[in-house]
Amino acid sequence: MPLIKPFAALRPTAGHAGDVAAPPYDVISAAEARRMVVDRPWSFLHVSRAEVDLPADSDPYAPAVYAKSRENLERMRRAGILRADPVAGYYLYRMSSGHHSQTGLVGVASLAAYASHRIKRHELTRPRKEDDRVRQIEALAAQTGPVLLAYRARPELDDLIARLAADTVPESEVTTADGVSHALWPVFDHDQMATLTHALEALPALYIADGHHRCAAAARVAQQRRQANPSDTGAEPYHFVLSVLFSHEQMRILDYNRVVRDLHGLDVATFIRRISVIFDIVGAPGPVRPTRAGEFGMYLAGHWYRLTLPPERIPFDDPVGRLDVSLLQDHLIGPILGIQDPRSDERIDFVGGVRGLEALAQRVETGEMAVAFSLFPTAMDALMAVADAGELMPPKSTWFEPKLADGLVSHLFDAPRQDP
Repeated sequence: MPLIKPFAALRPTAGHAGDVAAPPYDVISAAEARRMVVDRPWSFLHVSRAEVDLPADSDPYAPAVYAKSRENLERMRRAGILRADPVAGYYLYRMSSGHHSQTGLVGVASLAAYASHRIKRHELTRPRKEDDRVRQIEALAAQTGPVLLAYRARPELDDLIARLAADTVPESEVTTADGVSHALWPVFDHDQMATLTHALEALPALYIADGHHRCAAAARVAQQRRQANPSDTGAEPYHFVLSVLFSHEQMRILDYNRVVRDLHGLDVATFIRRISVIFDIVGAPGPVRPTRAGEFGMYLAGHWYRLTLPPERIPFDDPVGRLDVSLLQDHLIGPILGIQDPRSDERIDFVGGVRGLEALAQRVETGEMAVAFSLFPTAMDALMAVADAGELMPPKSTWFEPKLADGLVSHLFDAPRQDP
């Protein structure tokens, strides 16, 4: 089986991309999702977060939610808002935000390659979230949230995608509520598709940037369906996962910052003294945005501080240990604040850099949190080094921006049918 192959996408029909496009299901709260669907009957949140159409106290993991997702997807198809392409193709996908723009390719990636670690992960998944995506995929017989994949930049593939994008006008283009422009256009020409498949097959590896739960859930669904299908060939649609690929040089990672609810029984003065044993600490006149690895900002008791970890404390030969998220955890959050497992400890929370440093200070000023930390963003090279070493990054190490939109392309398991 090829690493990546074309597929017949379910897409918004002409003029409806703006009605459908929605943020990824997992970057907004239930309350935010409910607000975002007001007066938007065709928002894809009715599929990806179908609890918005059920009572506010509904369990988001209840069977009724997945049944409603299926109902809403079918409703959008019957109304002619979504339609399946009659033939398979690749799709060019461009995201633009401010001065940043990246153009990649939508296809379906081999789950056999994921099982053999040619598609590499760098995070653990949470069972409950993975189970949720399994039930969603099975309810819809489709994958509706793409996995974000990166590949090490290859001029021949990068140039090919750039040429194809330059030669045609996007078939749909929409600007979402966060100000990001999403443009999509198909590649149905057989020669162009063959050239793309050949170039993609030459890639030694792909890296999951975002979507570990979607990929793991897709693999579970494939395994279950293979076991239930005596005539399984390995080529069925469920053996592939909906993906968007970008060159690693185009990807943009923002900081993923931390806020902690209390000082673990310490007063402010003692807390600062404990920190100063390990870090160089100086006061700052305003918000601190770290400018290099090993440097951190801290907001505490109405003041900003700059923390710098001496180089001799950084294990440069350890791809996980040298990450800034690891350095802060290993030298401060764990030993001083007593949070040993940030994946499960409810005293810590995480704030994506897209929300700005002001959001960190606000969480402290309201009294919700006691201290906030700003971090230098993880580099793509660092992510790939961890994945290549077969290691796992700490939770909430990367915040990719801009985010892919949900609803612009979906991957159906059933054969394309004639939609209205």
